[in-house]
Formats: sequence, C-alpha cells, structure tokens
Amino acid sequence: MKGRTIVLDHLHGREAAALLADGKLDDLLIDDDSAPRPGTIFRAVTDRGMKGQGGMILRLPGGQTAWLRNASGLKSGDTMLVQVTSVAEKGKAVPVTDRLLFKSRFAIVTPGAPGLNVSRQIRDEEERARLLDLAHGEMDEDGPFGLILRSSCEGASEEEIADDIRAMLDLAAKVMAETTGAPELLAEGDGPHLLAWREWSAPTVVTKPGGFAREGVLDQIDALRGPEADLGEAHIYVEATRSLVAVDVNTGGDTSPAAALKANLAAARALPRQLRLRGLGGQIVVDFVSMSKGHRKQLEQSLRDSFRTDPIETSLVGWTAMGLFELSRKRERTATAHLLGDD
Repeated sequence: MKGRTIVLDHLHGREAAALLADGKLDDLLIDDDSAPRPGTIFRAVTDRGMKGQGGMILRLPGGQTAWLRNASGLKSGDTMLVQVTSVAEKGKAVPVTDRLLFKSRFAIVTPGAPGLNVSRQIRDEEERARLLDLAHGEMDEDGPFGLILRSSCEGASEEEIADDIRAMLDLAAKVMAETTGAPELLAEGDGPHLLAWREWSAPTVVTKPGGFAREGVLDQIDALRGPEADLGEAHIYVEATRSLVAVDVNTGGDTSPAAALKANLAAARALPRQLRLRGLGGQIVVDFVSMSKGHRKQLEQSLRDSFRTDPIETSLVGWTAMGLFELSRKRERTATAHLLGDD
C-alpha cells in the first residue's frame, strides 16, 4: 500500500489510531483510561508548596493530585485552572500547567496571550496574508484570547478554518469562566481518534471496525512487544526501566570498516519512530556502536535531522564521559507495553 493511511479502530477495548506510511506503521495512539489525558483541563485547588522544588501540589477531583512547576504567589486554598501537560508516572502527581491552550486541527486559542499568529511552516506570503485576514475577521483583537493558525491551515477552506476558530473560542470562553468552586473536570483531552484527525493528514482514512487486522496493523503492533528492531544495517534494542530508557545499537553481521558508522546512522534515523511507537519518553540513553570521535558530528547532525520532524518535544543533551548519548523526551504517551499488558 503506497502513501499515507490513517486507521481508526479499537485495541483490547481501547480506542486506538494508527498512521501507516507505505504500509509501514509510522505512529500509534492507544487510549489510556487509567489517567487524565494530556490536554485535559481541571479546576484545581492549591494544597501545599514543595520547598526546594519550586512547585506546588494541587487537589483535583476524585482525590487525585497534580504537580504545578514554578508555582509562585500562590497560597493554600487558591482556586485555579490547569491543563495536563504529559502522562503521569505511576505513583506520581499529574503534571499540569496554568498556561492553557485550546488546540484543534487548524486553530490554537491562547487565553491571556493576545495576538494573531500564523505557523512559520507556512512560507507562502499570499497564503499567510489570506489566513491573517481570516483571523482578523474572526477574532476580537481587544479580547482576552490570542490565536495561532497551524500549518494544517495551508490550502484549507476558509469555512473549515473559521468553524474551527469559533469552536475553540466558544470552548475557551466557557472553560475560562469556571474559576470558582471545588475541584472539577472541565474539559477532556482528546482521545486517539480526535488526535489523529487533529495531528495527522492522509488521503485515506479507514474507519470501518476491524481495520487494524485488515491493514496489517496488528502484526506490526505485535513486533513492538519485544525490545529488538531489525533496521537492516543495524539491530537496536529499546528497553525501558523505571529511571530511563536504554537503547543499544549493534552492527549485526557486518564486519566492514564502515559498519559502525552505517549502523549508528541507521539507528539515528529510526530512533524517533521507535520511541514514538513504543510510547517512551523521559531520560533516554543510547549506546551507539564504538566509532571514531571524528564521526560524532555526522551522527549528531543525523539525530537532529531525524527529530526535527518528530511531533514529540525532544532535547538532544549530548555525549557522556563514557561515550553514551543522552536525550530528554516529553512523556506525552503511556508506554505501549503497558497498554498491551506486557509489563
């Protein structure tokens, strides 16, 4: 199957979405109903500050707790609106921010951050002008909300974009008015099907039940149960521990002088996809095949190129004294192995 295809289905009773590129699984979203989804908005009540950590514990509905970084000027008992930023690690408070975003396919509404902006990925000046004119027509520039028009707006109809802006403005107005009262869930974060509509684009979308089986998605998900991935020029092993994700790179049977560099470059190209499909984030340590220090810059450039288009925020930290490469990746998803019942 050539081209990109989105498949919407369910996996073990959980809503799930898969993105295929030429028949190969490129991204995978599986719902986790055991924790608040990223993007969920709560009215929370401040509980206690954590001295030395610069943050505060908040109370959420149902006895849950949240962790707000860089909390200042708050006292116990204050009411505030917060949004879940990432998946909570087991036994830890839910990470939240007080800078809310209302994000849809075409528009992001930004309370408290006025201004009209168009994604820098849209470079055509006529298209940028068209979108700014549309934004000016929909937004009250003296109002409390700002607007970012996303790259997906390029070439989209004005009616679709305008409808999206209005829907996000309406939701933002309703939520931002809920400033008093007990802890309460105000808006659910998007599930896999809505996220797929919001973040992915493809000419073919399969929605009929059983699509994962018909399109070969199930077999590719099964391959994620083990740590090994055969890249042809290399084998990598991706294993998660409680503290970090360890990635080991091997050359396999290639014994040529260029084997190390070829294996490492192949691993660098594949790493974003492997982490994405496995739902892994946090601290990541890669043990590349030993090579000359002169080749490190070439490998670093390959890593930067590979992660540049990855949708999950990742920082390339650099080399350790022992020759390992460190990365830090936002925990936007629950580990796939956990959702498949493999851990």
